[in-house]
Order: sequence, then structure tokens, then C-alpha cells
Amino acid sequence: MTGLLIHSVSEFSDLILEALKLADARQIVEIGAEFGGMSALLAEHCRARGGRFTTIDPAPKREFHDWLTANPEVRHLAKTSLEAFGELNEADAWVVDGDHNWYTVYHELRQIEAVSRRAGKPVLVFLHDVGWPCGRRDSYYAPDQIPAEYRHPHSYEAGAILDHAPLVKGRGFRGMGQFAFASLAGGPRNGVMTAIDDFLAEALKEGREFGFAEIPAVFGLGVLFDLDAAWSGSLAELLLPYHQNGLLRSLETNRLRNYLRVIEMQDEAAARVVPARTA
Repeated sequence: MTGLLIHSVSEFSDLILEALKLADARQIVEIGAEFGGMSALLAEHCRARGGRFTTIDPAPKREFHDWLTANPEVRHLAKTSLEAFGELNEADAWVVDGDHNWYTVYHELRQIEAVSRRAGKPVLVFLHDVGWPCGRRDSYYAPDQIPAEYRHPHSYEAGAILDHAPLVKGRGFRGMGQFAFASLAGGPRNGVMTAIDDFLAEALKEGREFGFAEIPAVFGLGVLFDLDAAWSGSLAELLLPYHQNGLLRSLETNRLRNYLRVIEMQDEAAARVVPARTA
């Protein structure tokens, strides 16, 4: 049953790659590689345009390392994103799919804007997991790396279910030791979408205005971009049919309810297993 849940940002690859073409993006930075599925597509895009692809992940999967060995022109920074920004001078576009919590994403956006302004380039960022469950609930791969004042009470074992702010012990979508969820959804400084909201509100107060599109499918994709970029009108036309699309949102809710039912069935089956007697 493990293959039932599509979850990768690579599900958006056709849309992302078309957007990158419109922006003539040649230097691309990816935050969060995991198995390298999206990495391979982004690297090929850069290779075809004589550009450079940089990917940041402190602990990607073995499959990514195998792919990296076969693609030595790819630059890999084995650091957290916030540690790696000191080594980044410019990028035409950023694909952000790393640690899904307010503190990390908010500061990633601040750093991305700072790097882009220094390089004289418009901002173009694709952010995964802007929808449920991480849009309004922090997730932590390494909670100790988040300053205490920004870190919510959390659990590796309790799970998230739809339309329910508290986690539920032993049920729902959960980390099973791989990652932790914040114990409650909602509220200040909690979740990826909240980080984006706060970044955009702060920028607007300071006289900087961005475009933003939310695509409510496969855990949600957000696209943030400078409105005064030469390609912003074309990009907006590309994204508009998907932005907060009601049909996509309904399909995503149905997909999540079905997957949560699969998890529930797995939990029920595990509870029926009787441990074998020992002699």
C-alpha cells in the first residue's frame, strides 16, 4: 500500500518546467532532494540551457547519491538550507521542498529575496506543501535545529486527520519516527502557508508586492514571483486556471480522505496481529 500516496513535487513538473521556460531560468536552486526525482528534471532543464543546477539537502536518500555520482556537474550542498545560503550568490528560480515549518520557510524566503536583490534578479519561488497537512501545521525533521521560541510542542507518533486541529494518538498521517508534527494546527508561526502569508504581509508593508498562486493538489504548490519581472504576465496567465481551483481542491480532499482510510485499515490490520508465542 506504500505506493498509493502520490506526494512528490515532481507531480507538478510539467507546470514548473513550463514556468521556468517562460522565465528563461538557467540557474536553479532546489531545497530538498529526497530521492532526486525532481532534481533530475531540473538538472536536465539547466543542462539544456547551459545553466547550473544546485541542490541542497543534508541527508538525501541513497538513490539521490547514485544519481549524483552519474551527474558530476550538479552542485550538491549537504547542509540545511539556512546553513547553505552563505554559499549561494544568485539563482533565476528556487524550488523549495525542505523542512516544512514556519521558521525554516519564512527565513528561506527572506534569504531568497536577499540573494535575488543582491544579484539583480527577480524572485521566482516554487514551494511545496502549502496545503494540508503542513500548510497550517509545522513539521520537523530535526526539531532541535529550530529555536525553542519558534518550535511548537510536537509528536513523532500522533497523527493528523482532516478538519481536526489536535493530533490523534496512534491514528492518521504521522511521522513514525521519521518526522514530527506540531501537536496543534493553526495559530501564529505554524505551517508553510502561514510563513508565506507572513512574508508577503511584511513585504507589502515595506512597499514590495509579489504575485502568488496556490495550486490545491498533491499537498499544495505555491508559486511566488516578482510582479515587475518581464515574464510575470505570461507566468500569471499560465498559473491562473490552477489558482485556488475548486475542482482541484475537491479532488485533493477526496484523495486525502481515501489515503487516511488506507492508513486506518493498516492500523486495524496491525492491531489484529497476535505476537507469536516464545518457547
